[in-house]
Amino acid sequence: MDDKVAAKPDQAAIASPRRSPSQQRSRERVERMLAAASALIAEQGSDAMRMGEVAERAGVSIGSLYQFFPDKRAIVWALAERYTAESQACIAAALKDVGDKDGLRQAFSELVDIYYQLFLAEPVMRDIWSSTQADKALRELELADSRANAEFLAAALKRIRPDADPIELETAAFLVWQMGEAAVRLAISVERDEGDRLVAAYKRMALRELVGE
Repeated sequence: MDDKVAAKPDQAAIASPRRSPSQQRSRERVERMLAAASALIAEQGSDAMRMGEVAERAGVSIGSLYQFFPDKRAIVWALAERYTAESQACIAAALKDVGDKDGLRQAFSELVDIYYQLFLAEPVMRDIWSSTQADKALRELELADSRANAEFLAAALKRIRPDADPIELETAAFLVWQMGEAAVRLAISVERDEGDRLVAAYKRMALRELVGE
């Protein structure tokens, strides 16, 4: 992975609304808070979640919770950052050794399937996505994540299509990635059979654009 991708400059420039813990004990406490928030969001959604409930379930005082998370938005932001980091690591690992069309076809298809299954299985991810649509700063975080992931895809494209215009490859990678996120979110909003067909159709269209077949 090159330095540009690793640095994720756009995302790094977006300031988190929470305080980062510096000591191990504080980090462990924050982990309990986030685990409690995730469980509550899965049960009732972030709109219904209350800060007092998070503190109680995490076994911390409300003051301790506010020390690191000034409001619910900061909790949602922290969870979004976590899912972003985990997804980028998965995508980078899947695409870093791709060197031919067959490898890209397989890796890309598997990544789309993983993303789809995560949204189906994780109500917290669906809730975070809904929150993202109503929060400008979270939309910027999501856009920075999409750009970083598209760079992993563009790097693979440049290896298998060295004679192509690199700017065109970068543009195609970014557009395909954004369309993939939209396709998956559409797929989880309809009946499962139709959702499966939508995801399969997206993969076929995207791969025709990416590998020319």
